[in-house]
Amino acid sequence: MGRAFPAPPTVRRDRPTQVHPVAPDFRERLRARAFEEGFAGFGVTRPDAVPEIAERLRLFVAEGCHGQMDWMADRMDWRGAPGALWPEAKSIIMLAESYARAGDPTDVHRHPDKGAISIYAQGRDYHDIIKKRLKRLGRWMIETAGGQIKVFVDTAPVMEKPLAAAAGLGWQGKHTNLLGRTMGNWVFLGSIFTTLDLAPDKPEVSRCGSCTRCLHACPTNAFPAPYRIDARRCISYLTIEHAGPVDEELRSKMGNRIYGCDDCLAACPWNKFAVAASDLRYLGSPEPPDLAALALLDDAAFRTRFAGSPVKRSGRNRMVRNVCYAIGNSGLPLLKPSVQALTDDEDPAVADAARWAVEQLS
Repeated sequence: MGRAFPAPPTVRRDRPTQVHPVAPDFRERLRARAFEEGFAGFGVTRPDAVPEIAERLRLFVAEGCHGQMDWMADRMDWRGAPGALWPEAKSIIMLAESYARAGDPTDVHRHPDKGAISIYAQGRDYHDIIKKRLKRLGRWMIETAGGQIKVFVDTAPVMEKPLAAAAGLGWQGKHTNLLGRTMGNWVFLGSIFTTLDLAPDKPEVSRCGSCTRCLHACPTNAFPAPYRIDARRCISYLTIEHAGPVDEELRSKMGNRIYGCDDCLAACPWNKFAVAASDLRYLGSPEPPDLAALALLDDAAFRTRFAGSPVKRSGRNRMVRNVCYAIGNSGLPLLKPSVQALTDDEDPAVADAARWAVEQLS
């Protein structure tokens, strides 16, 4: 699970709206416009196209698989029923944008003195980039066909992956992420809810077959079964969302992953069809950061180092905690001084992680 699990903001309910008829060729013009904006995938679905997601979400939360992500349990009526989020919406336009890059994203694990940051977070924050694209596309829609819109990028209570599958962009693989025949799984998703009544696309079906590479690639065995994930064991969750110390059983399995994890995504053979990222701002620096340097960050230095990056979400304490685990897993005694000074850190989780790292290197 490469991407973070961002908490939703409050969604405002507007006054009732009217449904606007559209020209017969508008949908294809909209699709062409979306690709001009840089999106790699386009599809349309209905707000009621995935009624099964409410029960799936309920079971996920009931089993505690969401960990500390309490926001997933909040507003489950909206998250499980997209039509409840904005009852006036007649269509949902799902858009995918590629962040694929050349090379093997797991190569960084061969360098234990470096920190592994998920490739989606190595460049600029995708929320800002995609939301601007969605707003431009939305303005064009209103100017061309009228109606009203709301745009969402991974922040509102929207189940984007099931909706994207319903819109024909791809399917949720056994690693639970969206992947497609022409895109692979290195994609961001955004949505435009609209009062325009657009013809929906046919939903995609799973094409994973008997392949289980993604399941076996997970360092922490976070998949209790195909198409199911337990976030409490997912390194993306542990490094980004989980507050406090990580269970000792899982620390050694985290390796040098300090923000997110790409292993299940990188293992998918459908990535041979991945579309290259159209926006170079997603790529970031090709050089992974030094763990020793990251261990020295205070709050101000952390904010400066990761300004404009998705990494800023984690905060200094969580990042340095992860860095301590990575140093403890490095097997490099020369990094011991980097964590020795953190054994009395003001943050209890950082201090605990630093003491653990010193023990591992001793």
